[in-house]
Amino acid sequence: MEMSTQHSSIRSLFLDGPAGRLEALLNMGAEHATHAALVCHPHPLYGGTLHNKVVFHTMKALNSFGYPVLRFNFRGAGLSQGEHDHGNAETEDVRTALDWLDREFHLPLIFSGFSFGAAVGLRVGCPDARVRAVIGLGLPVSAIDDRVYDFEFLQSCVKPKLFVSGDRDQFGPRAKLEKVVQALPEPKKLVIIQGADHFFEGRLRELREAIEGWIKESIPQ
Repeated sequence: MEMSTQHSSIRSLFLDGPAGRLEALLNMGAEHATHAALVCHPHPLYGGTLHNKVVFHTMKALNSFGYPVLRFNFRGAGLSQGEHDHGNAETEDVRTALDWLDREFHLPLIFSGFSFGAAVGLRVGCPDARVRAVIGLGLPVSAIDDRVYDFEFLQSCVKPKLFVSGDRDQFGPRAKLEKVVQALPEPKKLVIIQGADHFFEGRLRELREAIEGWIKESIPQ
């Protein structure tokens, strides 16, 4: 079941997920949009939701190209049903969102995720042929408490890849992040924003500009 309400250019809806309904927001795109996009939020047990500032600014960057952009709350976050599963079953939430975008728009897809959202979502977006490009923001390449993310799967991802992190990211030391990205196949781009921490506090404009610049370079419009 899908329930939705329309509010000017933002549509509020629930996706029919494997653990129950998933709360979502769709920022409507242009009539002749060339792509549709998904943005995934950071760790829900640490306050991450679809309203996160990095997620919001990423949506604005993607939406500025006329793309419809979907954000949703992972299971157990906000009004989404189900229980947090430490990034395991959350991959099915991402797949649910990609399936919905594909059915709704029949357009090539762009995946973007921040922190936990990147670690979980890239695992789904990279092998999905419908996803033509991926964006990883604040990639958590170092252990966070007891959370350790493995990014070896990215080594088989040959689609365009953008990674944006701050040089003060406490969960993504620059040297370790550069080593991860260096091992990946082209096409790829790594943007390090000076003075930015993991949450890009005070540097959200630079984050948005990095995303917009890369889309102009890498995504046919």
